[in-house]
Amino acid sequence: MSYADRVYIENCKRILSEGVWDTDQNVRPRWEDGTPAHTIKLFGVVNRYDLSKEFPIMTLRRTYWKSAIDELLWIWQKKSNNVHELGSRIWDSWADETGSIGKAYGYQLAQKHQYKEGMFDQVDRVLFMLKNDPASRRILTNLYNFEDLHEMHLYPCAYSMTFNVSGNKLNAILNQRSQDMLTANNWNVVQYAALVHMFAQVSGLEPGELIHVIADCHIYDRHVEMVKNMISLEPYDAPKFTVDPNVKDFYDFTTKSFRIENYQYHPFDNIIPVAI
Repeated sequence: MSYADRVYIENCKRILSEGVWDTDQNVRPRWEDGTPAHTIKLFGVVNRYDLSKEFPIMTLRRTYWKSAIDELLWIWQKKSNNVHELGSRIWDSWADETGSIGKAYGYQLAQKHQYKEGMFDQVDRVLFMLKNDPASRRILTNLYNFEDLHEMHLYPCAYSMTFNVSGNKLNAILNQRSQDMLTANNWNVVQYAALVHMFAQVSGLEPGELIHVIADCHIYDRHVEMVKNMISLEPYDAPKFTVDPNVKDFYDFTTKSFRIENYQYHPFDNIIPVAI
């Protein structure tokens, strides 16, 4: 059984058995027909993935990992906030007529700040610190810029990464304010597991642990039956994940730099309604 599946099943069972419904609240998200999109949720879920043992991709249904990594590169490598520079259409609902999602995600990572060593944006600062001061406890990024929130078409969900080097291993904590378990959970886990692999490789380190901290971990009302059906399935073993060892510069990674072999997954024929 894939470890990612085991974590996912345990999380969903806990949400469904111990979670709290927000049906008594005036919620912001809406379904396409205008109906309020209510959830059942748990607060403060923490999951740990040892990337040295297994790549955390689920098999209960297919995770479109190339599209997930493409979005990650759009944010972290291109540092873009324009959907015209993204391969998929997942951000179209939040884009304006120019394709911009406002001062969100990649825009925040691209902003340069003054340090004693010079000017760096957030990504280049992480890369600099991992190579020059790996013992630092100050290697982190933050997309939740309160000054710019009013100009973001969607507030960042996965908003902060903290990196820490222990021995020769790169560990990281992903902080996420909100997590839609059906549509986005493993998508985000795959993305940030890949990011740890990338940063580790170009810094001469080995991937260690990814710790995923989720504040509001929820299942939408129209997703409950789909989730119940998924977690009743028997998961497959995790596939083999490899990164092109010839890539030495973070900005040289592409989706072709990664391979996943023997990826078995259960078919998923449902059309998933998405709340916006």
